[in-house]
Parts: sequence; structure tokens; C-alpha cells
Amino acid sequence: MLPAPLVMYRSLNKYLREPPLSRSYDFMMKKIGRPREFDKEQAVEKAMRVFWQKGYLGTTIADLTEAMGIKAPSLYKAFGSKEELFFRVLDFYNNGPASYLRQALEEPTARRVVEARWRGAAKVGTASANPSGCLWLHNALSSGDQPVRAMLQSQRPQGEAALRDRFTRSIAEGDLPPGTDCAGLAQFVATVNLGIAVQAYLGATQDELEAVIEIALRSLP
Repeated sequence: MLPAPLVMYRSLNKYLREPPLSRSYDFMMKKIGRPREFDKEQAVEKAMRVFWQKGYLGTTIADLTEAMGIKAPSLYKAFGSKEELFFRVLDFYNNGPASYLRQALEEPTARRVVEARWRGAAKVGTASANPSGCLWLHNALSSGDQPVRAMLQSQRPQGEAALRDRFTRSIAEGDLPPGTDCAGLAQFVATVNLGIAVQAYLGATQDELEAVIEIALRSLP
């Protein structure tokens, strides 16, 4: 066994050879612990509600970190930037609250497809658990000239093309009359969808929107 003075000398010598920053960092980490982990999916859902309520330009990093319960460095480390986080949010929204748009295409008739889209918009846009209206529309109107706007704009013709193809199939199946303007019908359906979202944002109730939907359904071929 080494004499006590020699043990103390070796320990002190090792400590002094370490870089001061390393010693400081080790001390701090022992004192405060390492940054806590967080559930990214839950964080994205919380961020979704902020973007839905405030729009892209109206949402600050401080708004997001407060809602997500994390610090700014953790946000940047996990998601890269506000823009990249928004893209994650939009994907979450499309596969969550707005999934009715995709599911509607699986309905057996053109009328049922349209009805599912419109009633889905009314239900989601007026649900007390959600901010009012439509996240996609709110952010498309409040994203300025940033890449976010270009990406949102590109989704409009994509959605209408999916509807057009579904209506074309309905003609082949004998569900819609021959000669139906599928592109025009798809644009009409999408336009009513956006109108429902705007009305919901401005405070219309689900019952009020359902009455509008009943009238709009009469115009279908």
C-alpha cells in the first residue's frame, strides 16, 4: 500500500494535468445532470397546436419551446430549425387531424367521398380540442414568401389531382355520369372545403356548417 502523502500527491497531480474546462464541465454535469430526454412525437403534437393557432409567421421559437416544455438548444438539436419543425408538424397533421382527407378517397361512391371530406372539415375545424379552422390554410395565408408557403402551395394541386383521379374512377364504375368534368368537380369540392375551414376559424358551429354542407351536396352530379 502506498503511503498516504504519495496517494494524495498522485491524485493532485492527475487533477492538475486535466484541462480546466474539462474539470469545470464534469463538475457542472454532476451538479445539474445531463439534459433530460423528451418525447419527440408529443413535442411535435404540441408544436402543431401552436402553429395551428398562431400561423407560421406569428409563431416564435419562444412560443414553441414553452409549449413543448424544452429549451431552444434542444429544439434545434432535435429538429434543426423552425422551418424543419413545421414540416414535421405538417406531416403529423396530415396523418392525424387531417387524415380524413385521405381516408375519404376510400369511400365507395363519389358522393360519399365528397361528404366525408366536407363533414370531416366541419368536425375537425370546430372541435373544442383543436384550434379553430384548418392548420394548412392558416399557415398558407400567414407564411410570407418563405419556402413554407411554396411547399403548402404545392399541396393544393396535389390534393385536387387525387380527387380528380377518384372521380375519373367513379365515371368508369358508373357512379358518375359520362362527361363529368372531373377536374372542375375536384376544384369545386376543394374550394368548399376551404370555405368550411374559413367559416370554422371565424366561429361557425358544426351545426351551421352541416346545414351548408347539405345545400352544397345538392349541386353534385
